[in-house]
Amino acid sequence: MGKSVLRILFTILFLLIQLCVINLFYIAIIHRIPFVGLIYSLFCLYAILMIIKKSNNYSFTLPWILIFLMFPIPGSILLLIVRHDMKRSKLLKSILQKEKESKKYLIQDEKIIKSENSSMINYFNNYAKFPITTNNEIKYYPLGDDAFKVMIDELKKAEKYIFFEYFIVNKGIFWDSILEVLEEKAKAGVEVRVIYDDLGCLTTLPDNYPKLLEKKGIKCFSFNPFKALSGVVTNNRDHRKILVIDGKVAFSGGINIADEYINKEKRFGHWKDNCIMLKGDAVWSYTVMFLTLWNAVKNEDKDYTKYKYEFKNEYKSNGFVSPYGLNPFKMDYIGEDIYLNIINQANKYVYIFTPYLIIDQNVSNSLIMAVKRGVDVRIVVPNIPDKKAVYTVTESYVETLVENGIKVYKYTPGFIHSKVFVSDDIKATVGTVNLDYRSLFFHFECGCYMEKCDVIKEIKKDADETIAVSEIVPNKKVGKVKSFWQSILRLFSPLM
Repeated sequence: MGKSVLRILFTILFLLIQLCVINLFYIAIIHRIPFVGLIYSLFCLYAILMIIKKSNNYSFTLPWILIFLMFPIPGSILLLIVRHDMKRSKLLKSILQKEKESKKYLIQDEKIIKSENSSMINYFNNYAKFPITTNNEIKYYPLGDDAFKVMIDELKKAEKYIFFEYFIVNKGIFWDSILEVLEEKAKAGVEVRVIYDDLGCLTTLPDNYPKLLEKKGIKCFSFNPFKALSGVVTNNRDHRKILVIDGKVAFSGGINIADEYINKEKRFGHWKDNCIMLKGDAVWSYTVMFLTLWNAVKNEDKDYTKYKYEFKNEYKSNGFVSPYGLNPFKMDYIGEDIYLNIINQANKYVYIFTPYLIIDQNVSNSLIMAVKRGVDVRIVVPNIPDKKAVYTVTESYVETLVENGIKVYKYTPGFIHSKVFVSDDIKATVGTVNLDYRSLFFHFECGCYMEKCDVIKEIKKDADETIAVSEIVPNKKVGKVKSFWQSILRLFSPLM
């Protein structure tokens, strides 16, 4: 814990010193040689125009322009570092290469595509390139408390391998119970692999934790180690939650591995999160996602198919299911596409759970247009915040949405961490993707899209019950001081 805090403090201090020194140098130069200031101003104008021209999202572009105007030299250097770092990053290159290679394992059954004329199915087939499957069984757990015992029971059944990938792992009842089974299985000859995010676990696990696990026979690495001098690619985190057992069963959803997610520790009131368990052909997509990231770092598997379990139509064909992953380095924006498609195609209702609501104009406009079409749009956000600055930004978007007829609720019992969309009793997605810039554009994420599946009824039921214990946000203006503070935070929200 102490070393982790020092790492954070050193990083912040190092960046502040750089900004101060560079800015002082710039001021000294332009005062002594005005011509240099003129040349640099022209350069900044050119750079801003290029940023605007190449931008796919103006909400994200605006903060960069402001940085240029407020801190000309630091802004220029930061932009050059970003471009240079993205080009030279070994991790980035390796991930992109493994992603490209992994596509040969994600093969679409053409019979499924031909059996249903659906715009979302066509989207997955033509663009997202994650296969749609039908031979599946899905169970939805409205709380981490409900999933906890099931995860342990399924882990105990492992015979060949366990793949475990989570953003946060924290010592306590939840992780200790899992680790006990992982150790037993490793001793029994089961292959156990663990990935956790280095920044997500910066204050929860010691720096040498992978070595400690390896002594127990568990293969492990922390993703994208957070270091002051490691460059801006360290901003891209592994926010996925994936557990695959023998290729037969997979778990995903919003829950991390910490006691607050199963309400064994009270941090922000009652912690509302969820989990899904899949059995069937869809498990393979989660397996490939895990192996792609693992081999981008470890490069030890030549053939992924040895980890594939061949299902023999054990499960009744029950709707269409497609797990999907987000890779920030590819800039394909699959997460936002899926959310926008669900909103734009809704006819009766769209219910949304999200812990953070920091959205761009595309999402905002789609939500408002849905209401204008007569769609019942409801969004549930936390009542008790975990990050006050981010929550203040969320409130600023809530005000705008409520003014335009969208019903926003605060989860009265505490904090909602679920990331769920459900619409018209037909479509739903459950996963790790928050409605904010970091999830949609910066992080490695995953989700599971479902269409015409029986489990959607359970997701809708959970949404109804959650809304019933939540308080609707009234349509009223906030004070001028708070409004001004929200405006400042919102301006830089894409960088949060």
